[in-house]
Amino acid sequence: MTRKAAPPQAEDNSRRAELVRTAARLFRDQGYERTTVRDLGNAVGLQSGSLFYHFRNKEEILVAVMALGITSTTEQLAAALEVAKTPYDKVSALIHVHLNSLLGENQAALEVMLYEWRSVSAEQKPGLIVLRDRYEALWQSALDEAAAAGVVGQDTRLLRRMVLGSLHWSVQWFRRDGGDSVDALAERMLKLVIGPRPQAD
Repeated sequence: MTRKAAPPQAEDNSRRAELVRTAARLFRDQGYERTTVRDLGNAVGLQSGSLFYHFRNKEEILVAVMALGITSTTEQLAAALEVAKTPYDKVSALIHVHLNSLLGENQAALEVMLYEWRSVSAEQKPGLIVLRDRYEALWQSALDEAAAAGVVGQDTRLLRRMVLGSLHWSVQWFRRDGGDSVDALAERMLKLVIGPRPQAD
């Protein structure tokens, strides 16, 4: 049976997604400023000019990389919070999802967002700030619920900033051959934030 060719729109979306993922790795490894359009084209097997079928300029690729990292992580966190049964479980979801995204499939894109923010123009930043605020709102809501239940302290805004800052720094020192898995590390960090997991009755 002959396999039908993918619709042109699907192929375009697939090629665009491949380009964004590849750009994330190049921007992370080489730096945004040092990565050329030719580098991007060579990495995905496209002529430099063909990139502009998908994006108007290199900065638009940078914005797409950042949007990919934060949007994917937001979707994963929302899904995890939806099934979390207790305030403790929700705080656990915050840390587990963030670390698994930051040290997993979205690592390059999130690192680019952390370290290349200065390269984004003032015109492009508002849209990314909306995405970031949507993600942080999930954190704030879960921490506020945990504070109301006595699971964490009342200064949840400071707690959110402190924990996210600590998690972000993990990209500098975490090594997969260092002993802990990402989930094991998340559990250790969770215990530092709110203590041991409550025992079931």
